[in-house]
Amino acid sequence: MKSLILKDLYNIGHNAKSMLFILVLLAVAFLPTSGSAGYIVTCAVLCSMMVVTTFSFDEHSKWGRYAMIMPIARKGLVAGKFVVLAVFCAVGSLFGLAVGTVGELVIKKVPFMSDTIGQLPFLALAAWAIAFVMGSMAIPLVFRFGAEKGRMLLLVSFLVPSAIGAGIYRLLVLLGIAVTQRFVFVLVCCSPAIAFLWCFAMYQISCRIFAKQEF
Repeated sequence: MKSLILKDLYNIGHNAKSMLFILVLLAVAFLPTSGSAGYIVTCAVLCSMMVVTTFSFDEHSKWGRYAMIMPIARKGLVAGKFVVLAVFCAVGSLFGLAVGTVGELVIKKVPFMSDTIGQLPFLALAAWAIAFVMGSMAIPLVFRFGAEKGRMLLLVSFLVPSAIGAGIYRLLVLLGIAVTQRFVFVLVCCSPAIAFLWCFAMYQISCRIFAKQEF
């Protein structure tokens, strides 16, 4: 498992500089106007998309055929992609948290001990969960359709979780359940557990798809 994760991390290193440049540009655009909340989520989501790039490297190098002659279970190959996705999401959310905190302190001149700064770690946690959920839906799509077609279907992996979230919110409103700050705080704290449950379902689907593939 460790070698599978390191393989993808080494391969994606070629795109690290370009991704860093994009995140810095977004910081200049987002932080003065929209604030750090949207920037943290954007960083996490953009970094989660890099998992699709790892599939492109695998297809280009014919990694699948090579992996099948090695003592590696197919479930292990699938699990490695989800672990790499979790790492990408963590890097994106932590980078967004660091830059967002600096932006609040310098650009908006918010005191370090203010409530706004104190809320940013929880926003980063929620951003990680959101990116993990969206990225995990892209993995079975790429296993099914390949990296190139999977890129075009990335929009689906972002729209479906968003639609589910919007539907749940409307259901709560119809049931008369008030979406208070405390409710949101509890939801944010539970978001990693929700994300893991969602990703476990995506992992099972990915394993079934990958098990039927021939190399």
